[in-house]
Amino acid sequence: MTVESKLMCGIILITIPSIEYGGYFLLMVLSGKFTKIEFNAFQKSMFRAGHAHAGVIVILSLVCQLLADHVALPLGATWFVRASIPASALLISGGFFFSSMSPNATRPSKLVALIYTGALLLAAGLITLGVGLLI
Repeated sequence: MTVESKLMCGIILITIPSIEYGGYFLLMVLSGKFTKIEFNAFQKSMFRAGHAHAGVIVILSLVCQLLADHVALPLGATWFVRASIPASALLISGGFFFSSMSPNATRPSKLVALIYTGALLLAAGLITLGVGLLI
């Protein structure tokens, strides 16, 4: 494991308690124990999706850090891979949460663009990584 992988894995691992807190919040909302604000079915679905995407993409980003150690890419492209995949987790999950936060929301707000931006960033990072591993 390179110094770069250790750095990025350390940063990524430090973010996981925020995902855990999100899971706790989601559990409280879905079990009816969060009574400060009432969320509708659309909002609950968006919260579920945001939480799931955060967890899965963070795990994927940890694996990709190790794979990035073996790419035949310029340094800038390698750092793009290292940063883009964990950043996409923030954008995608944030898009699900923030686009459904307004009271009584039944459709995503314009902040849904964060999801699409994150998805494009994730795809670009994964394609770059894949090409770097093949050459």
